[in-house]
This record gives sequence, C-alpha cells and structure tokens, in this order.
Amino acid sequence: MGSIFSGIEKLGPASLVLEAILVSLLGILLLVGFIVLRRWYRARYFRRRNERTVALRSQWGDILSGQISAEDWRFNPLDCDIVESILLDSIEMSSADTLPPLLKCLRVSGLLDMRIYEARTSRGWKQRTALLNLGRTRAVEAIPALAEGLDSQLRETRIAAVRGLGRTARMEAAIPILDRIVSGQLDAPERSLKNALVNCCRTHPEVLFNYVGHTSGPVRELLARVLGELASPELGEELLVLAADSLPEVRASAARALGNTNTPYTLPALHSLASDPEWFVRLRAVVALGQIENIGKTKILLHALCDGNRHVRQRAAWALARMEPQLEQILEDVVATKDDYALQAFVSELERSGAIEKIVGLVDGSGPHFSGLTLMEDVAEARKRVELTCKAAAAAAGAH
Repeated sequence: MGSIFSGIEKLGPASLVLEAILVSLLGILLLVGFIVLRRWYRARYFRRRNERTVALRSQWGDILSGQISAEDWRFNPLDCDIVESILLDSIEMSSADTLPPLLKCLRVSGLLDMRIYEARTSRGWKQRTALLNLGRTRAVEAIPALAEGLDSQLRETRIAAVRGLGRTARMEAAIPILDRIVSGQLDAPERSLKNALVNCCRTHPEVLFNYVGHTSGPVRELLARVLGELASPELGEELLVLAADSLPEVRASAARALGNTNTPYTLPALHSLASDPEWFVRLRAVVALGQIENIGKTKILLHALCDGNRHVRQRAAWALARMEPQLEQILEDVVATKDDYALQAFVSELERSGAIEKIVGLVDGSGPHFSGLTLMEDVAEARKRVELTCKAAAAAAGAH
C-alpha cells in the first residue's frame, strides 16, 4: 500500500485528485458493506423472530395456564418481547370475561412489575414507551406509576401518562387526572385529556359531577364536554344544573347530554335551550330534540325553523323532515309561518330525503289557502328557489 501511494506522489499535483478519488471509493465501499451487513442482520433477526413467534403461538395455551413456566421464556429477550406483545394485543381486544387469565400471566411472569419499574426510573423515550405499555395492560396496579408520570417536567411524558391512564379504561384512572385538573397542576392538551376521561368514565359518568362544581372557565367546559358524550338517563336532574350554567359551552354540552335522556324534564329543558342567546347552544338543543321521541317537540322545532341562524334552521328542518307520520301537517304549519327561509330549508330537506314527491301527492289540490296562494304554489315556489340556490352555489364553487 505504501508503494502505491509513493507511486501516486510521483504524479505531482494530480496525485491529490487521485488520492481523493481512492478515499471516496473506499468510503463508498464501506457504506455499501455496512448497508448489506445491516440488511443481512435484520433479515436474520426477523426470520428468527418469526420462527419463535410460531413456536410460542403453538404453546400459547400452556403459557397462559402456567404449564410452561415463565422462566422458560422470561429471561430470553426475544421470547420475552414476543410474549409481551401478544399479551398486550390480547388484553386490548379482550372482554371482561377473558381478561383475568391474561392479567394473571402478566403478573406472574413479572412483566407488569418490569414495566412499572421502567416507568418510574427511566427517562425520555423509554419512559414514555413504558407508560403507554402500562396503559395497555389495563391493570389497576399500573395506575400509581402512571399517575406519577403526570407530574413530570417534560410535556411529552405527561401526555404519555394521560394516554396511558386513558387506555386502562378504568374509573380509578380518571381520579388522578381529575384531581390535577381541578387544582390546575396538569398541563396537557385538551384533546388528550378529553379522550382519556371519556375512556375512563364511560361506565361511571357520575364521577364527573363531583368535580364540575369545583371548577370554572376552560376546565368546567372540558368536563361538561365529557359529560355531553357520556350522559345517560341515570344521571338524573344534575343535567338541569348544567343547562342553566353561565358558560355557553357548558349549556351546549348539557343540551347534547339531554338528547340521551327521555325524562319528564328533558323537553322543557331543551325548549329553554332552543331559545338561548348563543346560536351554537340553540343548535345543540335542536340536534338533541331530533334524537328524543316526544310529540311535543314539533312546536319547538317549528320555532327553531324560523331561527336567524342558517345552521339552526337546517338542523330543525332535518329533524322535522324525518317525522314522517306528521309530514303533511308539518308542511302546512311551515307554510303558515310565512317565513320564506323556513319553507326553503324544510323543502330542501324533503328533497334530500326523497319525501317531497310523496308529500306533494298527498296535498295536491287539497291544501288550505294562505294569503291568496295555495299550499302547492308555495311549495312549488320554494322548490324553485332551492334549485336556484343550488345552481348559484355550484357556480360559485366552479369559479373557485
């Protein structure tokens, strides 16, 4: 090699260029060699992993029952990783009846304790991975370690802890989150907090009422939104307190929650919310009215059909257009309002649902007169305006 470079040096200035070319070729060969070696190693690793996965799957029943001792696979890194992956996937998809054997295997093998230790002692990416895996276990023992993650100084770690607690889907896991939210000690994205609380409180939404009364501002709005998704008839008259709240977002969430109930106070409460000063509260109330079965909602929806907000009118029309047994009478009542926007919205929904021709056939020639015009003339005029509006919207969309 020394003689080669000594010969190159005799070339003078050109030797520098030749040496650079040789060094570059050597670097390229080393890089190609590294890539080939890495691909060979990864192919070998995945081949071994697939072989061990098949072997462990064939023995899965014995592993769960304990006939194959955890010591046979626990201290083999590859086998341990495969068994843990299968366990966590099975736990996430299992029902309450099939969960106990999986959790027992997780506890007896020491995998659960290993993840708890990692969540408490590790840092960075490894800690966040351990927190998420702890949540996947759905084990009650994981909650204290996950709760400690909520106090981390790193935002990413706090988010991982919130997501982990949400994955447990246990009511007990919601308590650390709620305690820190109420005291203002938890800084995490609202979406992550909401998803976690929804998962944890799905079977016990009444837990949230113990905290709503001690909150205000954005925190109160967050808890109200969670209640709006989880509300059930069992919540009772507590929803009326939220319906009279000073925060519009809380009232809107109460309207959404009332749509899942069918009690004597449901209709009066939604009637009040349908006249709220805020348009989105009225919209939520109209949506809820469309979900409940109560003949008394027709008058409220007719009033909402004349609302000054287009979204409220459209949603009221949607609800009215699906009250099929009373559609003929509702059409007459809509015309009687003498509100062109209300009639257009209702006719548009009838067109969309395909019921317009049926209604026209029922009332053709038999409708009462309103202000010198027959019912059919009013409907025909409304249909013409709807068609013109659709053409104008299509033209505007094409222009852009």
